[in-house]
Amino acid sequence: MKARDLLLRMAENNAWANKTLFAACAALSEEDYRATRTSFFPSIRATLEHNYLVDTYYLDALVRGGHGRAMYGAPDPTFAKLADLVVAQGRVDRDLVAFVAALEDDAALDVIVSVERRDADKPERIGDVLAHLFQHQIHHRGQAHAMLAGTNVKPPQLDEFFLAEDQKSRAAETA
Repeated sequence: MKARDLLLRMAENNAWANKTLFAACAALSEEDYRATRTSFFPSIRATLEHNYLVDTYYLDALVRGGHGRAMYGAPDPTFAKLADLVVAQGRVDRDLVAFVAALEDDAALDVIVSVERRDADKPERIGDVLAHLFQHQIHHRGQAHAMLAGTNVKPPQLDEFFLAEDQKSRAAETA
């Protein structure tokens, strides 16, 4: 498998896992969604909003949007409702899949983009930014998943996506 194809599968998995986790979170009461919990971020809401912010930040760098530095110091987005975050995250997920799908080949992964940090622009390879972004999502989605276990909503299965056998049972979800 070529690296670009693997990263496309990762982008598709990212979108599917977010959609699956958000569907479970939709069954939470507003109180449970916002409740203080033990994790890196203090609630399911804060964790999911953080993932959205970071996805937006790195996608901006990948598409050379020029808005990265403006995100520093800006207030964290506070979506009035989970449904609003679901729509925004879905849009970013679709844009990320489209970005990776549009990469012509593995050589495109070595193209340098500028990631706007607080102090300076930092050159990074597209492939490295994508790998970092997917790892970041997996890390914090796992935290939200663990926090969900402390509620009355059963955490969804998030690790059955890539294998052929998994695809059979997930066909309707991944269509």
